[in-house]
Amino acid sequence: MRAVDIIRKKRDGGELSREEIAYLISNYCQNKIPDYQISAFLMAVFFRGLTDSETAALTREMEFSGMVFDLGSVSGRKVDKHSTGGVGDKTSLVIAPAVAAAGVIVPMISGRGLGHTGGTLDKLESIPGFNVRLSADRFREMLSSVGAALIGQTEDIVPADRKLYALRDVTSTVESLPLIVASIMSKKLAEGIDGLVLDVKTGSGAFMKTQPEAEQLARALVAIGKACGKKTTALITDMNQPLGRLVGNSLEVKECIDVLKGGGPADLTALCEELSAHCLVLGEAAAGLEEARELYRKSISSGKALEKFREIIRFQGGNPSVVEDESILPQARHQKILRSRSAGFLASMDTQAIGLALCALGAGRENVDSVIDPAAGMRLDRKLGDFVEAGEPLCTLYYNEEDRFREAAPRIEAAYALAADPPPRRELILAVL
Repeated sequence: MRAVDIIRKKRDGGELSREEIAYLISNYCQNKIPDYQISAFLMAVFFRGLTDSETAALTREMEFSGMVFDLGSVSGRKVDKHSTGGVGDKTSLVIAPAVAAAGVIVPMISGRGLGHTGGTLDKLESIPGFNVRLSADRFREMLSSVGAALIGQTEDIVPADRKLYALRDVTSTVESLPLIVASIMSKKLAEGIDGLVLDVKTGSGAFMKTQPEAEQLARALVAIGKACGKKTTALITDMNQPLGRLVGNSLEVKECIDVLKGGGPADLTALCEELSAHCLVLGEAAAGLEEARELYRKSISSGKALEKFREIIRFQGGNPSVVEDESILPQARHQKILRSRSAGFLASMDTQAIGLALCALGAGRENVDSVIDPAAGMRLDRKLGDFVEAGEPLCTLYYNEEDRFREAAPRIEAAYALAADPPPRRELILAVL
């Protein structure tokens, strides 16, 4: 078997066998196949695509390219939630403790923010002392004793994905649907889960800008999950404006604590409830969604979800007192209100532009080496459909460096559009697959 023959076969539209895909991935991970040949393979996939069986084979080979967690010693059903990313997308910090408090194990391996999207790990690390780097043994121990763990990907987990993604980034093949699916699902399957709930975002702040694109991705993800023997559900959710009212790492932790205490903005609380309910159904803690929603509400109203969040923070080395005293979180030295220059209904927001401007403010990464300011961020004083008078607040920016504020503020102002009439109402949850 030769790499050049496999590349030619895919270039010409042929369907690769699992053995051929395994040969490529295994030998590439062992540095026996050079980058230039795998780059050619990725470009062939970009133009020719992969069948469902090819995508499943690629996902499996990537999954088993490194360590796969064996969670057989942890009793109970294991379910995770994954989001394709957006601005203010903080639901993991609510879902993990709420679902664990209701009896389902949540092994959550998350990522960092890059570009306009935020990262769960960055939010957690704004809690003083919080450690996202647990060993495999410590991860299993935490799942057994606490019921949930939120950690980052280690060097041993799906090394093929790191190597392939680095090439995709520099060969303009990131947008390939089967490569996206294999990248996401290989990491999720390596967690040792029984079920997976996917939050596939669509809109101005999502990678998939249109609902048909998001549904195509969601169907592909669900198909691979089921082909690999995992219960998988996908929700298509709106990302035409930031989720919740607060954006920025420590600010989002604060808002999640509010939700766990029974408060929080309506859109965030509604999405946390629905995603948690699907996790509870896949985890067999509830027979149907209405029963699962009630379980989630009881988890919140009883204080059990908040106490579980304390346990998670304590076990992972953070200061659990942050739950009672949010001033422990990093605080920005400055805040400034951005006011509307005219009157009208808030008709649209360029959410991706807002996310990128917040990176400039210090809240996110503009490249992999960027240092995040955990206190930087914004509060949305108006959301889509709200009427605003001239001079009234649109949003409030939190920052530490004046130069960063001067760069970010005009970009955020430009992302808002007002109109004489209110925009059509858009549902938060657009479809369930």
